[in-house]
Amino acid sequence: MLITVKTFVILAAAIGFLPVLMSAQESQAETLTLEQAIAAALRDNTSLKNTEIETEKIGFAKAAYQTRRLPAFKSSVLFGQPLTRMTFTIEEGQFGTYESTGPIPNTRTEIRSSMTPTALVQGQIQQPLSQLFEINLNLKKFDINKEMSREQSREKRQAIVADLKTAYFQILQTESLLKNAEEIVRLNAEINRVTEQFVSHGVALVPEQMETGTKLAQAEYDLTTLKNRSASQKEQLNYLMGRDIRLAFDVAPADSMVVIAETDLGTAQKRALEQRSEIRQARLKIQQSNLDARIKKAERMPDVSLVLSYVSPYSYSTFLPKNIMSVGVQVEWEVFDWGRRKRELAEKRLAVKQSENSLQEAESLVMMDVNMKFRKLRESADQLKLMQMAQKTASANLQISIKRYEQQTLLYKDLLRTEAALTEANANYQSALLGYWIAKAEFEKALGEEK
Repeated sequence: MLITVKTFVILAAAIGFLPVLMSAQESQAETLTLEQAIAAALRDNTSLKNTEIETEKIGFAKAAYQTRRLPAFKSSVLFGQPLTRMTFTIEEGQFGTYESTGPIPNTRTEIRSSMTPTALVQGQIQQPLSQLFEINLNLKKFDINKEMSREQSREKRQAIVADLKTAYFQILQTESLLKNAEEIVRLNAEINRVTEQFVSHGVALVPEQMETGTKLAQAEYDLTTLKNRSASQKEQLNYLMGRDIRLAFDVAPADSMVVIAETDLGTAQKRALEQRSEIRQARLKIQQSNLDARIKKAERMPDVSLVLSYVSPYSYSTFLPKNIMSVGVQVEWEVFDWGRRKRELAEKRLAVKQSENSLQEAESLVMMDVNMKFRKLRESADQLKLMQMAQKTASANLQISIKRYEQQTLLYKDLLRTEAALTEANANYQSALLGYWIAKAEFEKALGEEK
């Protein structure tokens, strides 16, 4: 007899194998290392993609602006219906008086245009000359804007990597706390069971049993809270990596040992001033402001262009020429502007001073950030050493309690409490270890590191 998949699942559930199958399915979840997570984020994060697209947009904008250096071809056609006639009057002898013919024309003559629909075709080729100086300055500004956009992308990468490291380490921390919470639930359940037996035998009082029951309920509540926190943190990490937040994964196990490297504060400050994107952007902003001032100053120059023009009227009058073509130099200059350009130039020069002040401010803020993150890193390292000592103390106490229990000088529930204290000390050590890693990630971000 054939057994369908549905029947197999029902039978497995009936005999208790369904939980085993589910746990086997869960064990197939992807194990994600920190390096894999960073690579995925730098490749697929949507906000980072948008900043990189901004850089590409500036490239296209510059290529479009470069065409302003080339000749401009303009044409226009005007169709119309005359509402009044154009009258041209030629006086007698206007074209001269000759002995053989007499005056030309010999009488006063009027030439009138027709009332039929007309057309006026115009064409112009204009090559800028003096404007090339201002155009080249604006092209340099595009280069600075592109470099600024790259720095913004770099700053975004640094922020994403730092956020991802923090999220990854927080998951590691939560997973470690989950394991300890499960152990605490088990120990409290055992303490509660032993206490109930003591109460039933009259060795312990009922309030003591109520206290152990409360601690068990608290431990179960803490376990549920940690599970929810882990789920939310994994969704956040998936979001940072730019993938479906519902994808299941496991993080790689945390190392039990950590090497605390000595870092010189002066060297860290120097590296931050060289690498931090905020400093580079502030310096580029000074270049932008200087270029804006030069561009504004160039607007005082007259616009000189080489122009080839063509005009052709249709259906106006046979008196008018059919094709009019000319070549020459066109000069446009606003002679008097009531002091507008002078004030605008003064504004641009003040913007240069603002940019220089912003650079000093950015350097001070970066130095403060590096100093604060450096101190936080040292605090985390000291806390890690403290928790390591507390862990060793709790382990030694458990060894002593085991011997006392073997010598029947310690109650079993007190032994369980000592074991629970060691479990808590292990959790605190893991928390301090991962806290150190988070502080290290923040310190690397303060230095301007991208990985």
